[in-house]
Amino acid sequence: EHAWNTFRLGITALKANHQVEIFLMNEGSELDTIPDGKDFDISVKVTEFKELKGKIYACGTCLKVRGKEESGVCPVSTMTDLLKIVESSDKVLVFG
Repeated sequence: EHAWNTFRLGITALKANHQVEIFLMNEGSELDTIPDGKDFDISVKVTEFKELKGKIYACGTCLKVRGKEESGVCPVSTMTDLLKIVESSDKVLVFG
């Protein structure tokens, strides 16, 4: 549900002409393994977010801890990349 709501807000912001970047950390880094449920169509939201030119990144260390080397939905990124995103952002929200 956290991921689903994160992408819903991101989509709403993109439709309002805001720039949105999502950095997946912790269990969020495994977004590509979260199954769609009856009420939560996460893969549909991720696709819509990307189609609206939203950017998604996954924490490389978080993936490594989980035995993965890559994400099926976005590029692998670093804390340095996250810091750059934070420094260049007007607002930062945390879900989870």
